[in-house]
Amino acid sequence: MTQIFVNLPTTDLERAKTFYQAIGAEVVPEFTDDNASCIKWTDDIFFMILTRDYLATFTDKPIVDPHTAAQALTAMSRESRDEVDALRASILDAGGGENKEPQDLGFMYGISMTDPDGNILEFMWMDPAAAEQGPEAFEQN
Repeated sequence: MTQIFVNLPTTDLERAKTFYQAIGAEVVPEFTDDNASCIKWTDDIFFMILTRDYLATFTDKPIVDPHTAAQALTAMSRESRDEVDALRASILDAGGGENKEPQDLGFMYGISMTDPDGNILEFMWMDPAAAEQGPEAFEQN
């Protein structure tokens, strides 16, 4: 089994935990302390939200400010367009922002948002035929 742990910086750990819970993720208390919080999306996908000082202990490289520089875009699929739109509303209500306008390609629909620290979160839905056979399959339907 492969699990994914995405490490993201925060300037306010309590705010970050509140935000991620508000948009449907779960805080894992066994792996949460004053330096970090484990945020569970699924049984296989987790975010480790780390204070900037703690994240700096994992690298000699500078930690960028996600409000002014993009280091990574973290994208996850959702089951439907409606779920993507509901998540967009939840993110905005919980204090997140919009990185870019929603993108609708017909066979794929996605949003590009930010958490309160400026980390970019993208959520998308893709038509199952397009996901399996490529966008051309969707166009034939």
